[in-house]
Amino acid sequence: MPMPTEMRTALESYRGCTPVPADFDDFWAARMAEADAVPLSFELVPSDVPAYPTCEFLDLWYTGMGGARIHAKYLRPRTKDPVPLVLQFHGYPGSSRSWLEQCSFVGMGMALVALDCPGQGGPSQDLGGFMGTTVAGHIVAGLDGDPSGLYYTRLHQHIRVLCRVVRELSGIDLSRVFVNGASQGGGLGLATCALNPDLVSRAAILYPFLSDFRLVWELGLDVVAYDGIGHFSRWFSASGERQEEAFSKLAYVDTKSFAHLVRCPVLFGTGLDDRVVPPPTQFAVYNNLTCPKAHHAYPGFAHEEIQEFDDLIIDFFCGEGRLS
Repeated sequence: MPMPTEMRTALESYRGCTPVPADFDDFWAARMAEADAVPLSFELVPSDVPAYPTCEFLDLWYTGMGGARIHAKYLRPRTKDPVPLVLQFHGYPGSSRSWLEQCSFVGMGMALVALDCPGQGGPSQDLGGFMGTTVAGHIVAGLDGDPSGLYYTRLHQHIRVLCRVVRELSGIDLSRVFVNGASQGGGLGLATCALNPDLVSRAAILYPFLSDFRLVWELGLDVVAYDGIGHFSRWFSASGERQEEAFSKLAYVDTKSFAHLVRCPVLFGTGLDDRVVPPPTQFAVYNNLTCPKAHHAYPGFAHEEIQEFDDLIIDFFCGEGRLS
């Protein structure tokens, strides 16, 4: 169903329901310092994929927060020249995409690191330790404790360690490190840009998840990826007495809260018929970005692959890098 013109116009200025916590920047500076204190330990292991003349397929293992063993796929062209690197993040809940699919970036002369988020569909360890239920999903994991113990807080710390690993990989042009992600991957990608501004040079973000949690709740759309919010309310705040507490904590991992820290150019895409990540929550993220940016909105597209947006990434990463 086409979005009414007046609704689209209203979304152009919508910035979200919940304000950024006053201590947000200090909170994340402390979390990044904790991640930087983790002794750097990683290894590259040839994958089970048969060797190929133009590409190396490697399993990257590294030690994350709390000693967790974290995995990422690492693909790189067989060349002696420094190459750009794409940091890619997957959707929720899931794992990194197939080796074959990742080869598209290698075919464009880029290396790629595709993280497997802990405790989801890949082999990365989630050592747990969260207070309260985790049965309803990762959004509410740790919500009974301090925001520093949220699942996504820890995941951003794991990613910080990964960014440190990236700096140690041989043959990478660190002036051309790009982020690519959709849905959960889009939310993680923007936070990675915000928390590692001296590493990431540009980002392609499609329908980012993890934003404007209160609006999702108020619209009654706490289903599918967001269903943990509804379960938490039913089980632990049936009368709404903990609603403010919950949303104030989730604001620390809200994608739109990270937006003001993003400095690199961002290519941003939204399917206007998205029923998984409501378009208003995506506009809230985009409208809070103060970096160079371009928003491509697609009527008739839902939470799905948008081929036209995919093709825009080619020039954005490999060509002149125009925001168009």
